[in-house]
Amino acid sequence: MSLLLLLCALLAGCGDFASPFWGNPGATARRLAQPLSPMLAVPVPAEAMLGDAAGATLASELATSLQEAEVPTLARVPRPTDWQLVTKADRKGDAVVPLFVVRDPAGEEQGTVEGAAVPLPAWAAADRRTLRATAMEATPRIVALLGSIRLARDKANPNSLYNRAAKVMVTPVTGAPGDGNLSLTRQMRAHLGQYGPVIQTTAAGADFVVRGEVVVAPVGGGKQRVEIQWYVQNATGDERGRVVQLNEIPSGTLDRFWGDVAVVVAAEAAGGVNDVLTRQSGREPAPAEK
Repeated sequence: MSLLLLLCALLAGCGDFASPFWGNPGATARRLAQPLSPMLAVPVPAEAMLGDAAGATLASELATSLQEAEVPTLARVPRPTDWQLVTKADRKGDAVVPLFVVRDPAGEEQGTVEGAAVPLPAWAAADRRTLRATAMEATPRIVALLGSIRLARDKANPNSLYNRAAKVMVTPVTGAPGDGNLSLTRQMRAHLGQYGPVIQTTAAGADFVVRGEVVVAPVGGGKQRVEIQWYVQNATGDERGRVVQLNEIPSGTLDRFWGDVAVVVAAEAAGGVNDVLTRQSGREPAPAEK
């Protein structure tokens, strides 16, 4: 009896085996907002109907809010390689409408979004609470604008990940008992490669790195909890997404050979990992088969 069949028998049904190991990777494979350059600078606005102190506060609040949205941002005077987020303001009746302009390093405008209107007295008072609320309300719109700018640029660039297969280094899995590290690594490389990425074993030229970690812990009743996490990082080491798989098995079941279990685990996880890679390349994953 193969190890897969043994586990299916012990877990009372082969049809129920794969799902517990699948941590809903489609839902967790987020596409995080990536900047168009190493840094997005937010200078103190000169045309936002604010004094210098209030302008500096707004710039700081915008930078903080965008950082929380995982966009590398600093409130500072733009440097030559920085993209810029310039804040302006228009008066409309008894309200002020903030405008957020994205400029490339050459100073060319790439897009603008409006923020929510603020009553004129509140904008004139410029207390930190009002400025923070303005920054937080505008952040999702700014992130969406950055994404659309990036997508347009990627589509126009034949060398971008939108137009070519990603190069992915799959590092050796760690933490698994028995031959799990070797088996899971081999199977992830094979299954992920079937989706189209170019799989490599060195970091040279890689667009992404996939790293698998296994933790096995006793949970009582003669069982062990097996947690497998697959981390997807970009070339600079920033985490771009994660796939988590969980299951409880009879203690010692995987102490020697993983066999077909590694095949099932990698097949399930590879789809989620590929979803992360696809989103990070500016595309949407294919719809899941029903």
